[in-house]
Amino acid sequence: MVSCKPSATPVDTKQKLSTSADTPYEDPTLYRSLVGALQYLTFTRPDISYAVQQVCLHMHAPCTDHMLSIKRILRYVQGTLHYGLHLYPSPIEKLVSYTDADWGGCPDTRRSTSEYCVFLGDNLISWS
Repeated sequence: MVSCKPSATPVDTKQKLSTSADTPYEDPTLYRSLVGALQYLTFTRPDISYAVQQVCLHMHAPCTDHMLSIKRILRYVQGTLHYGLHLYPSPIEKLVSYTDADWGGCPDTRRSTSEYCVFLGDNLISWS
């Protein structure tokens, strides 16, 4: 896929992945291997986390449409190789974490929300 046409986004917003797709993918081992590699890549490429999570949902019974979604993620990665988390040299004196939560903040659904960020020295290493 070195010479593939890059994709502007990792997810096709028009297509919805379904577990009841028609055609099973012929090589589920390859599918699982690619998904595993993409999961590893999300450590430094959090921009693909949602897309990878969506294809992970179908590892038990991958279909042709699911494989097309993986190929789209790979095309996106190919076009954005310069993206990623950059860690800069800094003294690692401590690990600092900040959190925020809003319990039942939405008046309609009463859903709670929470966020966090974690710094290792001066580098942001995790957030949600």
